[in-house]
Amino acid sequence: MIELIDVKKSFDDNPVLKGVSATMESGKTNLIIGTSGSGKTVLMKCMIGLFHIDSGAIKYHGEDLFSLPDNDLKKFREKIGMLFQGTALFDSMTVEQNVMFPLNMFTNQSYRERKKRVNLVLDRVNLKNVNNKLPSEISGGMKKRVGIARAIVLNPKYLFCDEPNSGLDPQTSMVIDRLIHEITTEYDINTVINT
Repeated sequence: MIELIDVKKSFDDNPVLKGVSATMESGKTNLIIGTSGSGKTVLMKCMIGLFHIDSGAIKYHGEDLFSLPDNDLKKFREKIGMLFQGTALFDSMTVEQNVMFPLNMFTNQSYRERKKRVNLVLDRVNLKNVNNKLPSEISGGMKKRVGIARAIVLNPKYLFCDEPNSGLDPQTSMVIDRLIHEITTEYDINTVINT
């Protein structure tokens, strides 16, 4: 469970978050809905510790995110998967290398173990035979699914999706929505979506 308690955040005396409170439960898809420029992405970046809040609290299962020592914060971030609005895939890396990137950063697994995990999550998002393709060689919907595969490759407890349907046609958007919902319930992940 994630608890937001009177979260406030300003930039140069310009208040963006003016006392946000919410509870987000595991195994559910939690939505942050708002107009463009309303602070949705700022809130999400605060929730994953990229931005420090001015006041209030963000708690994960009762533990305050911003009271964690740096080492514990780094370990905590290993439990977070992030699907960025523009997918944020590395253009010069293959699909396989993109998905393997978090495994390279956070695990000591052998190449064989990492490759097996990559293939498992690519299969889970219905992508086969694309391991050696570059992002420029696949469609927008496929890029989103690669982004989802990369976000779940470490078995996160929390999945954050920043406008996952941005730039997609309605049919592909429904596929992505269904996939995120299935992964959320299947793995009992606490999913937060900006939309």
